[in-house]
Amino acid sequence: MRKFARAATLASSIIVTGCATIVGDPDQLLPINSTPDDASIVVTDETGVEVFKGTTPTTVTLQKSDGSYFGGKEYTVQISKSGFESQQIPIRSKVNGWYIGGNLIFGGLIGYLIVDPLNGNMYTLTPEAVASSLGQSTAHNNKRNDGGISVVLLSDVPQDLLTHLQPLH
Repeated sequence: MRKFARAATLASSIIVTGCATIVGDPDQLLPINSTPDDASIVVTDETGVEVFKGTTPTTVTLQKSDGSYFGGKEYTVQISKSGFESQQIPIRSKVNGWYIGGNLIFGGLIGYLIVDPLNGNMYTLTPEAVASSLGQSTAHNNKRNDGGISVVLLSDVPQDLLTHLQPLH
């Protein structure tokens, strides 16, 4: 009789749970790196709300679900540094293998349609890490070839080029 009770308990716990719920987490760590280091980063969600602000390298904890039924989160990582071109990297949620395969074997329809979609553990954020290489921005004046003067703000000159500037008299 004890064996039957254990088997019934195990079977009922499998039936009322989803596999992604059992093995998944509601949030995910996202490492963010850039070349060069010390770039400013701002992470915003799909509604435009800023969820993180800092500098590289760093690791950000992001929620995988917006809390609604089948509501995966999306983010944008904005990376910028003076003298370099800014980049925007989209972060998307996608359904993970535990939701698909695990519920097929263990969770059944309750896991597929109720448990996992309500708690959001069924998602994985991609890419799973951000490694950005910022290209230097340079000023060009391709339209003038008449000896005219171009004006460039000192704040727009890359730091390593400032030492090469010479004052005009």
